[in-house]
This record gives sequence, C-alpha cells and structure tokens, in this order.
Amino acid sequence: MSVSKEDLVELVRQLPEDAQQSAFDYLQFLKSCHSRSNWDEIDKREPDNDSLSDEEIRQLNCDPEYFTGEEAKREFGLQVELP
Repeated sequence: MSVSKEDLVELVRQLPEDAQQSAFDYLQFLKSCHSRSNWDEIDKREPDNDSLSDEEIRQLNCDPEYFTGEEAKREFGLQVELP
C-alpha cells in the first residue's frame, strides 16, 4: 500500500496541536529505523560500564509488576498476534 506525501501532510494538519509533537517524534523514529548507518555506529561503540540506578535495580527485582505478552493476551482476551 502506498500513501502519498500529501495525504500524510493533510493527516498531520488535522491533528490536534497537543498531538503534533508526538506525531513528529514518531516520524523521526521511523526515519531513524530505516537508516542502518545509525545501528552500524552503535555496533562499533564500546559497551558502557555505568552502574544501574536504584530504580533500575528495583524494576529488575520486581517480578510481580511484570507479565508477558502471552499473559496479557489471556488476561484481557486480546486477539492479536505477538512476535
């Protein structure tokens, strides 16, 4: 399916003002996903050795707040295919 740039522009024009920044951010994200050179640059970097914050550690150790996509499908009766 092909969408014209004019259709995209018109859709953005129709968005409420408070949604325009989100649309812009998402379009930038999509553009960056299609630019493999960004990922190649990331692959060349050395891993960081930053320690986890207290909040990150809390989140990692807090199993009750986490559930899988399959669990969510069952609990909420979702009819979607998950990757």
